[in-house]
Amino acid sequence: MKLTFNIDNHSTDRSMKRPFESLTAQEALHVAIFIEERNAQIYQQFSELFAEFRDPDSLQIAQVFWDMAEEERRHGTMLQERYFDRYGTQSCAVTEEDIRELIEVPKIDNGEFFAIARARISHRPADKALQIALDAEIAAQRFYKRVESQTSDPDLKKLYAELADFEDNHTDFLQKKLAEAPTPPSSDQA
Repeated sequence: MKLTFNIDNHSTDRSMKRPFESLTAQEALHVAIFIEERNAQIYQQFSELFAEFRDPDSLQIAQVFWDMAEEERRHGTMLQERYFDRYGTQSCAVTEEDIRELIEVPKIDNGEFFAIARARISHRPADKALQIALDAEIAAQRFYKRVESQTSDPDLKKLYAELADFEDNHTDFLQKKLAEAPTPPSSDQA
């Protein structure tokens, strides 16, 4: 069963933001679901974009992002099941703006990748995408560690520790991919 959450995209009153410490277990779980779903969307977009380049390196990185999107979806589903078990169909009042304050959700315009590729500057589009993914995973990992340290619920504490470990594995993987990336030729050699 997939739960959907209404997120108020129109709230702009920054004075109404609540500190992280004031989130309830329900709100924290809601935010965790949002993190996983948002990251899955980002990775799927990267996968589709790199698949369009159709060269072997781009297809390989497209598969990396596809696999990461699938894993994030599995995490989101696991969290949604926990939410449903604990709270049923109760809605959650955390807004998208509240969430953005808690975790940075990096975005990149597809046009940026094409501009990088066309200009042949020092960054490969894959490196830029991997760095954005790494930033997203680090932000998610920080969130899970923070919420783990602040919850008194033993089941949620265990869940958040598990998710922080997942994100740790993702950050290690992405750092390795970035380190393995070939150095692009200088503009003098191109």
